[in-house]
Amino acid sequence: MEAKVIRSRRKTLSLCVTREGEVVVRAPYGVSGEYISAFLAKHAAWVEKRLSAVSRRPALDLRDGASLSLFGTPYFIGSGRARIAGGTLFLPEEGREEALTRLLKKFSLQVMAQVTARIAEKYGFSYRSVRISSARGRWGSCNRDGVIAYTFRVAFLPPKLCEYVAVHELAHTVVFNHSGEFWEIVEGILPDWKARRKALKSDPAIEYL
Repeated sequence: MEAKVIRSRRKTLSLCVTREGEVVVRAPYGVSGEYISAFLAKHAAWVEKRLSAVSRRPALDLRDGASLSLFGTPYFIGSGRARIAGGTLFLPEEGREEALTRLLKKFSLQVMAQVTARIAEKYGFSYRSVRISSARGRWGSCNRDGVIAYTFRVAFLPPKLCEYVAVHELAHTVVFNHSGEFWEIVEGILPDWKARRKALKSDPAIEYL
C-alpha cells in the first residue's frame, strides 16, 4: 500500500486518508520503515473503507450559473465576495470550496439556532446553546451540558430533515441515549420520524466539502 510518511518529534503513529484520497502516516523519527509497513497492513481494511468513501464522495458544481440548494431554497452561483444576496450565492473566483465552507458555518448557525429555539419553545425543551462544527460523521450532537452542535453540512438538507436533526438532538437533552423512551419523545413531535431518518441516512450531503 502506498502512503506518504511524515516524520516529526511525535511519540505515536497516526493514519489518515485525505479528501484527495492520499494515505498519510505520521510517525516518530526513530520508527523503521518495516514497522510503518506493518502498521499500514494492520489497518488496511480501514484504509480501503476510507478510500472507497472518498471515491464515492459527491462533487458540488460551484461554477457561475450553477444552482445550489441551501435549506431547501435554490440559489444561483455568481462571482463576488462570499455572501448570499437575494437569490444569488456569491463566491470568489479562487478558493470557492473554502469560501463556501466559511459562509455556511455562519449561515447554518443562524438558521439552526432559530429552528432549535422554535422547537424547544413549542415542546418545552431546555438547552444551553447551539454551535456549528465541521463534523463529517454525524449531523448533530448534544453533550450533557446541553450544548447542541450541528455540522455546517445541514445547510444542504431540506427543512424537514433539518427539523428531524434538531428534534433528535433536543430529545437528547431529556434522554441521553437511544432507548425506547428517547424515540417516544421524538415520535411525539414527529410521527413520521422513521421516514425522515431513512431519508437522512440516504442523503449524500454529509460527504459534501
